[in-house]
Amino acid sequence: MTPEPFAPELRSERLVLSAYVAADEAEFVALFQDDAVGRWFGEGMQSAEENRALFARLFSIVYAERRFPVWAVRHNGRYAGHAEIKPSPEPWLDGHEIVYGLSRDSWGLGLGTELAGLLTDYGHRTLGLAEVHATVDAQNTPSITVLKRLGYTQGREVREDHGGTTLQFTSRAEAPRP
Repeated sequence: MTPEPFAPELRSERLVLSAYVAADEAEFVALFQDDAVGRWFGEGMQSAEENRALFARLFSIVYAERRFPVWAVRHNGRYAGHAEIKPSPEPWLDGHEIVYGLSRDSWGLGLGTELAGLLTDYGHRTLGLAEVHATVDAQNTPSITVLKRLGYTQGREVREDHGGTTLQFTSRAEAPRP
């Protein structure tokens, strides 16, 4: 028996985030193989074989051990991207971060802002996080624009071994009103 994925369905005006199913593998791999998208995830571009192994680990480790929510993003019933909120793997960042990416055919529709907003809201309201972070390559202008639009503030700049710079952004939950 397969354990229930640790990814409750989330909905916004135009997006549905749901746990991955086996049939999503080809689209997941295609998303991560698209250089315009895949270069911004984790360590950057990986082989298709490594992406398939990552997809398999979503089921065998992430969902099975209920580590953190990971979602397939759907727009108009079609696969449109990837999203997650997880404890940050960065040693210099204590807390949870959002991770998201949309397929090229989903660009320019405002879905990035809608998606990042949905993840941020989930982090603050559902998980009760006072801070939600995002780490972004300094060259990823569209993602930086999305985060700033949502009220994230830029914090630390980290120079990476490969010569690039990673920027930390933080959303702080509003204090409850008396």
